[in-house]
Amino acid sequence: MQKIMLFLSVLLLGMPWAVAQDASSQSSPTAASSGQAAQSGGQMMVQGCLGGSDGNYTLSDSNGTVYQLTGDTAKLSAHVGHEVKVTGTSDSGAAGSSTGTPSGSGATSGHSIQVSSVKHISKSCKMGAASPKY
Repeated sequence: MQKIMLFLSVLLLGMPWAVAQDASSQSSPTAASSGQAAQSGGQMMVQGCLGGSDGNYTLSDSNGTVYQLTGDTAKLSAHVGHEVKVTGTSDSGAAGSSTGTPSGSGATSGHSIQVSSVKHISKSCKMGAASPKY
Protein backbone atom coordinates (compact mmCIF):
# COMPACT_ATOMS: atom_id res chain seq x y z
CA MET A 1 0.00 0.00 0.00
CA GLN A 2 2.85 2.38 0.80
CA LYS A 3 4.41 1.71 -2.60
CA ILE A 4 1.15 2.58 -4.36
CA MET A 5 0.81 5.82 -2.37
CA LEU A 6 4.44 6.74 -3.14
CA PHE A 7 3.90 6.03 -6.83
CA LEU A 8 0.72 8.12 -6.94
CA SER A 9 2.45 10.98 -5.07
CA VAL A 10 5.32 11.05 -7.56
CA LEU A 11 2.89 10.85 -10.45
CA LEU A 12 0.75 13.72 -9.14
CA LEU A 13 3.78 15.89 -8.36
CA GLY A 14 5.24 15.29 -11.83
CA MET A 15 2.01 16.10 -13.66
CA PRO A 16 2.29 19.94 -13.45
CA TRP A 17 5.86 19.76 -14.69
CA ALA A 18 4.84 17.65 -17.70
CA VAL A 19 1.95 19.98 -18.54
CA ALA A 20 4.22 23.03 -18.24
CA GLN A 21 6.72 21.46 -20.64
CA ASP A 22 4.01 20.79 -23.20
CA ALA A 23 2.56 24.32 -22.96
CA SER A 24 5.95 26.00 -23.43
CA SER A 25 6.61 24.11 -26.65
CA GLN A 26 3.37 25.44 -28.19
CA SER A 27 3.90 29.13 -27.42
CA SER A 28 6.80 31.31 -28.45
CA PRO A 29 8.10 34.48 -26.83
CA THR A 30 7.82 37.80 -28.61
CA ALA A 31 10.60 37.52 -31.08
CA ALA A 32 11.08 41.22 -31.69
CA SER A 33 12.18 41.80 -28.13
CA SER A 34 15.09 39.42 -28.66
CA GLY A 35 16.02 40.93 -32.00
CA GLN A 36 14.33 38.42 -34.19
CA ALA A 37 11.55 39.00 -36.66
CA ALA A 38 7.98 38.89 -35.41
CA GLN A 39 5.13 38.64 -37.88
CA SER A 40 1.42 39.24 -37.37
CA GLY A 41 -1.16 39.88 -40.04
CA GLY A 42 1.42 40.57 -42.76
CA GLN A 43 3.28 43.09 -40.59
CA MET A 44 6.83 42.31 -39.54
CA MET A 45 8.88 43.86 -36.71
CA VAL A 46 12.64 43.41 -36.51
CA GLN A 47 14.96 44.94 -33.92
CA GLY A 48 18.63 45.21 -34.69
CA CYS A 49 21.60 47.29 -35.72
CA LEU A 50 21.11 49.62 -38.68
CA GLY A 51 23.85 49.89 -41.28
CA GLY A 52 24.37 51.16 -44.80
CA SER A 53 23.89 54.47 -46.57
CA ASP A 54 21.34 56.30 -48.76
CA GLY A 55 19.29 53.81 -50.72
CA ASN A 56 21.11 50.76 -49.36
CA TYR A 57 20.19 50.22 -45.71
CA THR A 58 20.43 46.93 -43.86
CA LEU A 59 19.32 45.75 -40.43
CA SER A 60 21.27 43.03 -38.60
CA ASP A 61 19.40 41.24 -35.82
CA SER A 62 20.96 39.46 -32.82
CA ASN A 63 21.00 36.15 -34.72
CA GLY A 64 23.12 37.63 -37.49
CA THR A 65 20.27 37.71 -40.01
CA VAL A 66 20.66 40.69 -42.34
CA TYR A 67 17.55 42.37 -43.77
CA GLN A 68 17.65 44.64 -46.81
CA LEU A 69 15.43 47.66 -46.08
CA THR A 70 13.29 49.13 -48.85
CA GLY A 71 10.43 51.61 -49.08
CA ASP A 72 10.26 54.54 -46.62
CA THR A 73 13.99 54.69 -45.79
CA ALA A 74 14.22 58.51 -45.62
CA LYS A 75 14.26 58.47 -41.80
CA LEU A 76 17.05 55.90 -41.57
CA SER A 77 20.16 57.99 -42.28
CA ALA A 78 20.09 59.58 -38.81
CA HIS A 79 20.11 56.16 -37.16
CA VAL A 80 22.97 54.35 -38.93
CA GLY A 81 25.01 52.51 -36.30
CA HIS A 82 22.11 52.68 -33.83
CA GLU A 83 19.79 49.99 -32.56
CA VAL A 84 16.32 50.41 -34.07
CA LYS A 85 13.03 48.55 -34.39
CA VAL A 86 11.70 48.49 -37.96
CA THR A 87 8.08 47.72 -38.79
CA GLY A 88 7.00 46.79 -42.30
CA THR A 89 6.06 43.96 -44.59
CA SER A 90 8.25 41.18 -45.90
CA ASP A 91 9.53 41.59 -49.45
CA SER A 92 10.61 37.98 -49.85
CA GLY A 93 11.39 38.20 -53.55
CA ALA A 94 12.83 41.71 -53.57
CA ALA A 95 16.19 41.03 -51.97
CA GLY A 96 18.84 38.78 -53.36
CA SER A 97 21.98 38.85 -55.36
CA SER A 98 20.32 41.19 -57.88
CA THR A 99 19.89 44.06 -55.39
CA GLY A 100 23.23 45.56 -56.27
CA THR A 101 24.60 45.12 -52.76
CA PRO A 102 28.37 44.90 -52.49
CA SER A 103 29.54 41.29 -52.40
CA GLY A 104 30.47 40.04 -48.96
CA SER A 105 28.17 42.51 -47.20
CA GLY A 106 25.82 39.77 -45.99
CA ALA A 107 22.79 41.60 -47.38
CA THR A 108 22.23 39.08 -50.13
CA SER A 109 20.52 36.55 -47.85
CA GLY A 110 17.08 37.06 -49.43
CA HIS A 111 15.49 38.84 -46.45
CA SER A 112 13.92 42.17 -47.26
CA ILE A 113 11.53 44.47 -45.41
CA GLN A 114 9.33 47.17 -46.96
CA VAL A 115 9.71 49.77 -44.16
CA SER A 116 6.60 51.52 -42.83
CA SER A 117 7.98 52.86 -39.52
CA VAL A 118 11.21 53.09 -37.53
CA LYS A 119 11.59 53.35 -33.77
CA HIS A 120 14.93 54.40 -32.28
CA ILE A 121 16.00 52.08 -29.44
CA SER A 122 19.59 53.05 -28.59
CA LYS A 123 22.48 55.14 -29.93
CA SER A 124 24.69 52.07 -29.81
CA CYS A 125 24.20 48.50 -30.89
CA LYS A 126 24.14 46.35 -27.78
CA MET A 127 23.29 43.20 -29.72
CA GLY A 128 25.75 40.55 -30.81
CA ALA A 129 25.28 41.53 -34.44
CA ALA A 130 27.70 44.18 -35.60
CA SER A 131 26.61 46.96 -37.91
CA PRO A 132 27.70 46.27 -41.48
CA LYS A 133 30.27 48.82 -42.67
CA TYR A 134 30.23 50.19 -46.22
